[in-house]
Amino acid sequence: MPATKRIPTDRAEVYNQEGLQAYVDWDIERAVERFQAAIRLAPERAEYHLNLARAFSRAGDFDQALRALAEFLRLEPDSPVAERFERLFARGLDEVETILTEKMTNSGMPIEEIGAAMQMWLEYRIALGRESLNTRKPEAWAAALDYTVRKVNLRKVNLREIAALYGTSDRTVRERFDQLVATLDVMPCDYRYFVGEQNPLDKLVEAAELLEQLEARFRES
Repeated sequence: MPATKRIPTDRAEVYNQEGLQAYVDWDIERAVERFQAAIRLAPERAEYHLNLARAFSRAGDFDQALRALAEFLRLEPDSPVAERFERLFARGLDEVETILTEKMTNSGMPIEEIGAAMQMWLEYRIALGRESLNTRKPEAWAAALDYTVRKVNLRKVNLREIAALYGTSDRTVRERFDQLVATLDVMPCDYRYFVGEQNPLDKLVEAAELLEQLEARFRES
């Protein structure tokens, strides 16, 4: 007798899990679609709105990300991370942003890279999801954001010098840097934060496409 196909008991959670996998795989369009499908079936589950916010944030659509966060906060107003997300709706700068803009401006960094660092901080706070965020040393986070953006943009940068500029330890900056890279999946010349006119990754993409075309021709009969 053939085995019967198991029907998922919670289709919304299946969609959510598929969305999480797509998020990890950088298939952001699919991640958004899966999370939205989960929300249609179970709109009261705050977790799905939070995951949707993370996906929109990774796509750079922060307006939609904040709308999804607003729904999360409506459903879980007493969440341990509510204060962090509520701060994203404030008009003023937080401590990290204040220190970051002051130091980067005084260092003569271009406005585009300052903006990239601010965007990185916004995305990081959303991408953390339910994880806690220790902001007791805002100068360390500001230093790590500055350091990361400089590295993404291929600037020669010394960790110890950046730490000294912000009045913190190089060990702490390195820890924060590692956290940013791991959570946001940052890569060299990352399109989200690279501000130059010509991104070196474009050449890699072109080379990969050319190689694919050459291999296809090579295999033609």
